Order: sequence, then C-alpha cells, then structure tokens
Amino acid sequence: MLQPPKLALKGRNILVGISGGIAAYKIPQLVRLLKASGANVRVITTEMALRFVTAETLSVVSENPVLTPFFDPEAKTWNNHVDLGLWADAMLIAPCGANTLSKLVNGQCDNLLLTAFLSARCPVWIAPAMDLDMFQNPAVQQNLKAFQNNGGHTIEPEEGPLASGLVGKGRMAEPETLAAVLIDHFCPSDSPWVGKTVLVTAGPTHEAIDPVRFIGNRSSGLMGIELAEHLARCGAQVHLVLGPTHLQASSWVETHRVESALDMLEACQHLQASCDMIIMAAAVADYRPETASKQKIKKSEASLELQLIPNPDILSQLSHQRSKDQCIVGFALETENAEAYGQAKLHKKKLDAIVINQAGPETGFGHSTNKVILLHANGQRMESPLMNKSQLAPLLIDTLAEWFYA
Repeated sequence: MLQPPKLALKGRNILVGISGGIAAYKIPQLVRLLKASGANVRVITTEMALRFVTAETLSVVSENPVLTPFFDPEAKTWNNHVDLGLWADAMLIAPCGANTLSKLVNGQCDNLLLTAFLSARCPVWIAPAMDLDMFQNPAVQQNLKAFQNNGGHTIEPEEGPLASGLVGKGRMAEPETLAAVLIDHFCPSDSPWVGKTVLVTAGPTHEAIDPVRFIGNRSSGLMGIELAEHLARCGAQVHLVLGPTHLQASSWVETHRVESALDMLEACQHLQASCDMIIMAAAVADYRPETASKQKIKKSEASLELQLIPNPDILSQLSHQRSKDQCIVGFALETENAEAYGQAKLHKKKLDAIVINQAGPETGFGHSTNKVILLHANGQRMESPLMNKSQLAPLLIDTLAEWFYA
C-alpha cells in the first residue's frame, strides 16, 4: 500500500469489537494507529476479551469509555447498540474467535458486540484468530463463507507461532495490516484522486437587501456536498466552499462557509492556485441589490423598487485565471432546452466539462434525487438515470476520473 494521505481516516467513525482471544492484547496498538490517522474510535468488548486486555488501556488509547455490558451500572444507562450501529462508518471485529464468528453468522445477540453488529449499517470486517486446526475445521470455513456471502469482509489470518505452540495459519493479522485495510477502504491507494486537491462549491448565495432580507434561490447544497464527501472518500484533499444552507459536510471535508457571491468569489480565488480540479456546483445568484440597507426596511403602503446589478461570473473568472493543468467543471440548471444551453455554457466559458440538470418534480433544487447529463469539452457524453444524489455523486466522480486522470 502506498503511503496514505495525512489523516486518511479524518472524521471517520470506526467501531472496534474485541472478542476473547490472546490476540486482543494487540488491539490497543490498532486503536492508536486508527486515532493517528484521524479516526474517531469506540471499542466494544465481550466479557472474555477483558481477560486479555484491560478496559482502562482501551479507554485511554481510544479516548472513549469501553463498552461491554448492555447496562452501564455506573451511569445507570443502557449502552444503545442501535446508536452505535448508526454512528459507525466501519466496524472491525478483531480478534474474531470461532465462537463469535458462529454467532455473527447465525444472528445471535447475547452480548453488546453482537447486537451492535446486527444494528450496523456500515461495512463490517472480521479478523479471525484461532488455532490452526480450528481455523481449518470445515464448520469454521463454512461460517467464514457464510459471513462473506452475507456481505461481510474477512481479513485473512497470517501464518506464524500460535498460542498452542503450533505454527500455521490462524494468527490474527498485525495491527498495521488491520489499519491499512480500513485506510485503503476509505482512501484506496490506487484511486486516481489520491494526492489531488479539489475545490467544490455548493449551495446558494444570499444577496442582502437589508439585515434580515435577501435575494437567493432554493438550492440546498446537497449535490455539491455529496460530491465533496465522495472525493474525500476517494483520497482527495477537498475544499468545500459552501453557501448558506442548513446542511453541512463531514469533518473530513474542509468547509469554508460563505454568504454572498462576492464572498464565494474571494474564497475560490484564494484556494484556486492549490487545486487540481474545481467543481462549481453552487447556485450563485446572478444579481444583487446595488445597495443594501443597513437597517431593516420598514413596511409601508408605497411600492418598493430594488436596483439590481450583475454579480461577478465566478465560473468565468476562475476559468480565465486557471493554470495550464487545472480542470474546471461547471454546473447548469435549466428549465428548458437544458442540453443545448449547457453545451453553449461549456464552450463559452471554456470549461473542461459541465453537469447539466433540468428543474423538475424530482430533479434540481430541494430534491434528494437528480438526473443529469455530463458533457466533456471533447464531445464525450454521459447521461445518468434518476437516482439519489448520494448515488449520483460516485457516478460523476468516477466518470471525471476516467476522463481526466485515467
């Protein structure tokens, strides 16, 4: 594996489960490695696991209380396995002994670790650890296959000295290997985005009329946020310039909050030189009031007239100022003739690619779904079906990688 980017797991929530086995003594080192990569780590143990590693050690290295019983007698509260399952971006059970493996496969839930597993919506890995003959037993091998068939992932044990004195396959993979598997999942070393810096804009801009009123649009910023998050998962360093919205990106995306088009232009120009690609998904207001009242405008019977002036064309300015190897991707939202207008915008602003979508009952602003056409300046074209924006983002990012970084 190539050296991962600094803090490759920044902001990721990793749930580490420990079952009984001598290899449990290695898990504090695993937790240290995950924390050093920026992850938030919570640890669940079985009662037997605490025979081999102390809760105090795990609590110190994880910076969180260690969870073992269903009921915490000190806090007098239940340890909520549902919340744990929802919290986790990934779950790793290491070591995973033959008994725990069998329970995982058969849906048993007689301890907190198992109930958290059954509640998890994230990818789950196990790191088997057991004696040579146990690992080779047909029942164990059948359970491993069943676990994988159910969508689980196995980190193969290594060959080496075992607790029984035998030498063979069954030794839990080393902490460095376990950490590398998780890092490679979130930040794959062969991803074309590793080492790339990408600027993404998202959301609307608000152009002040007075201290409490503004001109804006219905953009939520969801599409741009999903793009930024997926780029980060693929290993890119991501700057998200985000207009006023109630939504927010995860902590592994570096977010720069702005209000107006002028604010967004300033932020983008400050960041542009360091970026390999710029994706302008924001819905920037075309006009702003020529002057904004410093005090709230009081209602009266008279009509109110606003003098509007054009906002700067951020996309055009960034395109004009870009470096030789910098890629710029625009967005176009239309209500009619979407592809024709998008094609014209692509060439007029000298973009490398453009994402075109048409406002409709399930597309555009304020919807969790979208349907787009992605055009390359050289004529290549990709059209998506109607899909959730969380699914559309990987499709767009993968296509851009194929077009520009393959």
